[in-house]
Amino acid sequence: MTRALIADDEPHLAAYLRDQLQKLWPELELLPIARNGSEAAAQIAAEQPELAFLDIKMPGLTGLEVAQGIEGATRVVFVTAYDEFAVQAFEQEAIDYVLKPVKAERLAKTIDRIRRALAAPSADDERLAAVLRRVLPSGAAGAPRLRYVRANQGDVTRQVAVDDVLFFRADDKYTCVQTALAEHLIRTPIAELANQLDPEQFWQIHRSTIINLRHVAGTRRDELSRLFVSVNGHPAELPVSRAYVHLFKAM
Repeated sequence: MTRALIADDEPHLAAYLRDQLQKLWPELELLPIARNGSEAAAQIAAEQPELAFLDIKMPGLTGLEVAQGIEGATRVVFVTAYDEFAVQAFEQEAIDYVLKPVKAERLAKTIDRIRRALAAPSADDERLAAVLRRVLPSGAAGAPRLRYVRANQGDVTRQVAVDDVLFFRADDKYTCVQTALAEHLIRTPIAELANQLDPEQFWQIHRSTIINLRHVAGTRRDELSRLFVSVNGHPAELPVSRAYVHLFKAM
């Protein structure tokens, strides 16, 4: 049984897509509709469905950000009403998309592609990564790289060298700056940090995590083939989402 999640903040559009899928793919099991990106991310993490139809523009997290955080084997179909740039990227990288309003003929082609992809589990991780690189913001070429961050530790503000940072991780309204000696908090969002850090030294491995390659100790796959990274000086393993698994193939 193939299970799918629909995530869209417009209830009537989500219901219409659900109804069309039920007609064209009766054996597909549909999970409860997610009303925003945060609900979608939580359901994908908990249920690990084989497929997710993600609206690009949603409150909380966008569909692109949800895709950045998928750790399991969930395949993604993006849903968009107007993002022509994203559509071009999807076509070039052979990741499917559905345009609003959804047309039955186009959806039938999408279903055919999905079935073929699920039958041949040579996952599309690199394709997903290529799409996200195209449509997510990136730093300006040649821009000066961040060398220090001003971070809070209790009532004290410290200047932390980025070379000493093991990883950055988003935590609610803050970003956690983890060194071997302490944990600090800054208000700079992960996306903004990613644009300021040296990409040769710092890799984003998840929607919420950037690691310092100088401190990587190793990687591990669990029984579900999810990838985790361990870093020197910290006991916790960090999950790698599917969009970034390809970075570790040569390691």
